[in-house]
Amino acid sequence: MRVASEHRVDTARVLGLLARHESRNVTFVDPAGGWPIVWERARGCHVWDAEGRRYLDLTAAFGVAAAGHANPRVVAAGQRQMARLTHAMGDVHPHAGKALLLREIERVTFGRWAGRHPARTLLGSSGFEAVEAALKTARLATGRVGVLAFEGGYHGLGYGALNATHRGHFRDPFRDQLGGFGKFLPFPQSIPGDGTAALRSFARSLHAELKTGNIGAVIVEPIQARGGIRIPASGFLRILREACDAHGALLVLDEIYTGFGRTGRWFACEHDGVVPDIVCLGKALTGGFPLSACVGKAVVMDRAWPASNGEAIHTSTFLGNPVGCAMALAQIAEIRGERLPARSARMGRRLLAALRRLSPRVGRYSLAARGVGLMAGIEIRDDAGLPGTTVVLAMMKRLLAEGFIVLPEGADAEVLSFTPPLTITDTELDRGVAAVGRAWEATPR
Repeated sequence: MRVASEHRVDTARVLGLLARHESRNVTFVDPAGGWPIVWERARGCHVWDAEGRRYLDLTAAFGVAAAGHANPRVVAAGQRQMARLTHAMGDVHPHAGKALLLREIERVTFGRWAGRHPARTLLGSSGFEAVEAALKTARLATGRVGVLAFEGGYHGLGYGALNATHRGHFRDPFRDQLGGFGKFLPFPQSIPGDGTAALRSFARSLHAELKTGNIGAVIVEPIQARGGIRIPASGFLRILREACDAHGALLVLDEIYTGFGRTGRWFACEHDGVVPDIVCLGKALTGGFPLSACVGKAVVMDRAWPASNGEAIHTSTFLGNPVGCAMALAQIAEIRGERLPARSARMGRRLLAALRRLSPRVGRYSLAARGVGLMAGIEIRDDAGLPGTTVVLAMMKRLLAEGFIVLPEGADAEVLSFTPPLTITDTELDRGVAAVGRAWEATPR
């Protein structure tokens, strides 16, 4: 569908400017054409490109637009704030919005969880900054250097976060500059049948690592997003919680992607009733403004961080930006008021059921669907068990041509993922799955 625009942008010119001025490692332009599109505007579950074509966004722009793109109440909050104050002085002169947001973050996290623990928060701009604040907190609170992370895990690309991000594509070019304090354990992905024996084996390995006394933190995504929508075996988070308690390590949950209703609960840890020591938040926190948060139990944060003497140990120029804080307060209110976590649970059941009705095989390729809430994926492999990377990428490009935005996940791009806005309708979801089905059936035999 094409619409008129008062601000027509020439796609070729934009891509040409990027090719000339942007680092060439950032934007991939398919030599065959058709990828990427140039976004012009977005609203609700839809995006319009520079040519005026409308797309159904099944990614929520990396999960950011949980309450819909350009949510009117979130946008209005940001606009009001921009008219008053666009910047404050980080750790020096505060503004009221930051204080209000910190209180609200406590209310929706540790204030809701078992024990209703008081919490303290370090704000950042990007998700990896929240992770690095958590790693610093663990180092200061425990006096230990080591961190346990998981194969397939993704925690961002800053130098600290890279120590806990598993994929070699991101780590290998910089391995000789990394601190090397991270160690990786297998991620016990849920598989059909009884996984009790596998979990017991994992628990033994976990305790053996923690018994060394060198590990200050265990960091994990409750569901791996970029790892391929990998859902852990039932009881995994409880095993982590018990092991950290037994050995004096901190449990850090990276809920940057899974937070704010994505999996059908406010936070994914709530499915297992597990309370972390620290939780990292970002993406859907504001609905579109760069803001992240490292939130920890007050007893942990106070043990780690001394009272300020006028020069903070960890801060940044844009810490607690007023516009971001205003948008975050409005976004949280929108998620609560529209009951989006419950809606995500209901729509997620519909999505997963529809994906599982797709043909399980096309030619020499097989398809397996999995998901929790509106965080789902279809994994495609060939008869030899090898990743169906070319199929996933071909489907993704075909879907884009038909007006649907999707993304690949997994180390080999073997998973086509679905993380739409939590506001998506039944009709929109059904249209999306139908298009996926057509793309899947078009896979070469």
